[in-house]
Amino acid sequence: MKIFLTGASSGIGLATAQLLTRHGCEVWGTSREASRLPTLPGFHPVVLDLQQPGPLPDVPFDVLINNAGTGLFGPLESLPADAITAQFQLLFHAPLALTQLVLPGMKQRGRGLIINITSLAAQFPVPYLTPYNAAKAALSSATQSLRMELADTPIRVVEIQPGDIQTGSYNAVRHPVTGPESPRCDRAWEAYRRHMRSAPPPDRVARAIWRVMNSRRPPPIVTVGSLWQSRLGPFLARFGTRRMIEAVHRRSYDC
Repeated sequence: MKIFLTGASSGIGLATAQLLTRHGCEVWGTSREASRLPTLPGFHPVVLDLQQPGPLPDVPFDVLINNAGTGLFGPLESLPADAITAQFQLLFHAPLALTQLVLPGMKQRGRGLIINITSLAAQFPVPYLTPYNAAKAALSSATQSLRMELADTPIRVVEIQPGDIQTGSYNAVRHPVTGPESPRCDRAWEAYRRHMRSAPPPDRVARAIWRVMNSRRPPPIVTVGSLWQSRLGPFLARFGTRRMIEAVHRRSYDC
């Protein structure tokens, strides 16, 4: 099986590349820097900047995994417009562009799987991660729409929604606050880092990806994370009021 995987140099992407190659898959994994990509049997390094994605290798990919991403943490009024645009390019526009590149070949071969790694933040936005939350919500909506578009084809489209996952880099970069000091932002940042340090490892998401790849009829959305985030959180999102959900979330982030 031939897989194209973005963000393969660390975190969820690296764990996924390691798991898939152990199972005999061929993985074309991307990073902006070749030196950051792993050396694994069956792994093909691809240098690709998702801010300006170019053509893909001339390979008939069976699976596309849109995984690459990072967050931008800080009060919205302190974030530069170009940084917000870059977030949407990385988390939303690039996955759609790559999907457009692989779809014609998948349709021609009569098979294919597209896995978009979104986030539970699409349902439970994290304070001070506004562009990240919004871009992941946009990708989630686009994934659902694409699944309906392709319902009469053999191509499957699945969304995996991780909660907090321990990736080492914690998946977010704090932007310097250019305005007045914000104790609430500081408390939220420390809570965010605390949650990440105690979060499940990235191989939990990798195993979920492997299960989806081996399922004849995978669920449209797969949540991954702690018991609270992957089970109780979605239950609360379905049956709780918006006011209650936001109150619980604010308390979780000390803001």
